[in-house]
Amino acid sequence: MKIVRLSTYHAAPRWLFLKIETDEGVTGWGEPVIEGRAQTVEAAVHELSEYLVGRDPARINDLWQTLYRGGFYRGGPILMSAIAGIDQALWDIKGKALGVPVYELLGGLVRDRMKTYRWVGGDRPAELIAQIRALTEQGYDTFKFNGSEELAPLAGTAAIDALIAKVAGVREAFGN
Repeated sequence: MKIVRLSTYHAAPRWLFLKIETDEGVTGWGEPVIEGRAQTVEAAVHELSEYLVGRDPARINDLWQTLYRGGFYRGGPILMSAIAGIDQALWDIKGKALGVPVYELLGGLVRDRMKTYRWVGGDRPAELIAQIRALTEQGYDTFKFNGSEELAPLAGTAAIDALIAKVAGVREAFGN
């Protein structure tokens, strides 16, 4: 099996996903991203692709070492995020090729359940409350949202008061 193509996909608002394809039709997916720097990491992934195309995706450690040590400069958040997404996709390919979930290749199942959260958006408490209520009906009980938009370093007290009111509205509707 050989790697034939790396494709990247942006997902709003700031995510990047990577698909690695092989000549045998097995594909792997990874997430090579630093929040707010998706295009920069994407460029790094495509620059690293020259080390990958034509190579055996099963040689994960060999490829990782090549990607990390192949250039003059090593490390840093951009390079390491690009390598991490590639690494994820290679493990995905290997698991699919062997017919086992990736966790079996990495030492076996660790937990039977895992707590997750749902992101909710909205600038007003009523919007947040409506979204949380709908997701609660689907069985979710933990949520993450921005308390405020980006505040300027000298944002006035009105901006702080608005953010407090937003969170207070959610707490009033759902408790702590």
